[in-house]
Amino acid sequence: MQYNKVEICGVNTSKLPVLSHEEKEALLRRIKSGDQQARETFINGNLRLVLSVIQRFQNRGENLDDLFQVGCIGLIKAIDNFNLSLGVKFSTYAVPMIIGELRRYLRDNNAIHVSRSLRDTAYKALSEREKIQREHSRDATVDEIAGNLSMRREDVVMALDSIMDPVSLFEPIFAEGGDTLYVMDQLCDHLQGDDSWIDELTLKESIKNLSEREKRILSLRFFAGKTQTEVAKEVGISQAQVSRLEKNTIERIKHQI
Repeated sequence: MQYNKVEICGVNTSKLPVLSHEEKEALLRRIKSGDQQARETFINGNLRLVLSVIQRFQNRGENLDDLFQVGCIGLIKAIDNFNLSLGVKFSTYAVPMIIGELRRYLRDNNAIHVSRSLRDTAYKALSEREKIQREHSRDATVDEIAGNLSMRREDVVMALDSIMDPVSLFEPIFAEGGDTLYVMDQLCDHLQGDDSWIDELTLKESIKNLSEREKRILSLRFFAGKTQTEVAKEVGISQAQVSRLEKNTIERIKHQI
């Protein structure tokens, strides 16, 4: 996905207007009184907010124009439901609405099949969660959602889990000093394959000239099957340092081999 694209859905994003806080409040009051021109001006003045939100979904492989249009739907819903008496900034209220709309769109286009009844239950739960957020300006608990819908807590949890987006093993979860940690770095495999002993012998032969700390890190990671977090606690250094040492050490071993 290319976010340096200027023309999105016929809109020149480099020329999008920016509204001040005072302008937004004045326009919102006019919108509530039925002023359609104020509504259009307000929408155009918040398209940059939509652009900032859709960047969170840049690794999904979706078309940028499609995401932008869906984000705009979320923006319009936020405008229609926003209550000036809540005392919160519009962007604070709108961002979760836009994200929710984008997630619904991505779930509907998900290749993983979820039964219609389970999906309907999930959408009811999401709708109820958004309602509670609007009315109380806070996140809703599962117990609240289940109680309001007269459902069992377990059914609500199962329905919401069923429409969660799959997480890639290469999803970044932490970055420090240029060292990025991915989901796969937190996983370990306790089941050894038939050829694992060959890999183990080759690796052991290659690490003879490494420092004791480097040897220990590799041993814990690849022989004991520990995650980088577990290794960091055992060795007494940060997870980012484990990642950096592991990466540099493996590169040296590859060069030697």
